[in-house]
Amino acid sequence: MSTYDRAGSCCFTGHRPEKMPFAVSPYSYDYFQFQKKLEQVIQNVILSGYHHFITGMSRGMDLWAAECVLNFRRAYSHVTLEAAIPFPGQADRWREEDRRVYRQVLERCDSSVTLSPVYSAGCMQQRNCYMVDHASLVIAAFDGSAGGTKNTCDYAARCGVPVENILSGLSDGYRQI
Repeated sequence: MSTYDRAGSCCFTGHRPEKMPFAVSPYSYDYFQFQKKLEQVIQNVILSGYHHFITGMSRGMDLWAAECVLNFRRAYSHVTLEAAIPFPGQADRWREEDRRVYRQVLERCDSSVTLSPVYSAGCMQQRNCYMVDHASLVIAAFDGSAGGTKNTCDYAARCGVPVENILSGLSDGYRQI
């Protein structure tokens, strides 16, 4: 379990690459804008006093945000990253490139917690609740569609934890689903 104070902690939630409302490609202007906004929001959060970040380690937003936090540790050495892993085999069925990124991020995390010894129907939501319960801010990439990201944002709202949605107003070229 996390040993960090909730007031200085922030977690991430968001869609996997295939559910993002833009092409996830180095040639996509919307993806570039998304990455820039993610960096800007995380840096602003660090500058406002947050120092501990929790990632759910899923493909897409979770790992992109984790990589961003790890990059910021060069300039802000006090920043820490925690991996909230829903079950030990989370990445076992992913493509090799995605598993490589997962392992690289996990190796650089300051701490990790595994919330279920095996996959179960509710282990992803258990992970999401853990993150919200240990944070005072959620940074989301949420397009309004049903699923785990919506459930996490709704849970945060019920708990009184603010959600900063970085998909809001990215660019004129941004396509809302």
